Amino acid sequence: MFVLSILLLIAAAVLFFVGRGTDRRGLKLGSAGALLAGLFAAISSCVHIVSAYEVGVPVAFGKVGSPMTSGMNVTSPFTNVTTFSTRPVDLNLSDKDVVEVRSSQGGVMYAEVTVKWAVTPAKAVELYRLAGSEDAIQQRLVFPDSREIIRNVFARHTSEEGYASAREKINTEIADLIKERLAPRGIAVTTVNLRNVKPSDQLQSQIDRKIQQQQSTERATEAARTAKAEAEQRRIEAEGLARANKILSDSLTDKVLMNQCIEAFKQAAAKHPVYAVPCGGGNGTPVIVDGTKKN
Repeated sequence: MFVLSILLLIAAAVLFFVGRGTDRRGLKLGSAGALLAGLFAAISSCVHIVSAYEVGVPVAFGKVGSPMTSGMNVTSPFTNVTTFSTRPVDLNLSDKDVVEVRSSQGGVMYAEVTVKWAVTPAKAVELYRLAGSEDAIQQRLVFPDSREIIRNVFARHTSEEGYASAREKINTEIADLIKERLAPRGIAVTTVNLRNVKPSDQLQSQIDRKIQQQQSTERATEAARTAKAEAEQRRIEAEGLARANKILSDSLTDKVLMNQCIEAFKQAAAKHPVYAVPCGGGNGTPVIVDGTKKN
């Protein structure tokens, strides 16, 4: 723009002198128009507008200036301004960029992670020196550092924790470490989302075998528990029956047995005449029961 303004001013001067020498009105009007256009181009080359949600880094003759906020900024005509968006940007580590990680046991898994980051306006100059552009910031800083931290965190956990039981804890550890790593460089990490962890085919086979072994162990444990409970029930029943028999044996004396025998045959004699029954002690003395008599 500055070069254009110089050319327009030169053209205005040439038209002015030519028009004055020939006294042609058209050349004078052309000179005035070129002059106005040259002045406008010169002013425009000294003004740079930074859009909302952006920060600019001015560079003039190889020297980096202070960050430029959104709005109109006055610069020298020889200044180039590189802008960075301050809106959050998503780094999606999935598909071809999925992170291959290993657990503390050596199991291979594939982690899909989204890192949401943004440029800190006050650190724009440092980021320009480190990377040079917004795309370079993601490729040279956010991308490699995030992958390294993700691998390091998974390496401290078992395979089962990585794909199942400790997903939230691992997500928090990754987020904290990425924020800690990138914040001093001027990159504000707002969100880290561990979206999915997929075991490798070999690890999945190991997981399936482990699940089958656990199920077999649980079935065997349940069968042993059931057998033990049944054996305990039988033992309790046997002990109860033994105690009942002992109580009955202790209570059945010879006199009690004699009396029960007589009573039983009295009932039988009610239907029959007098007859002898073998009740009595060990001497076998018969007892005469007369069913015709009433007691």
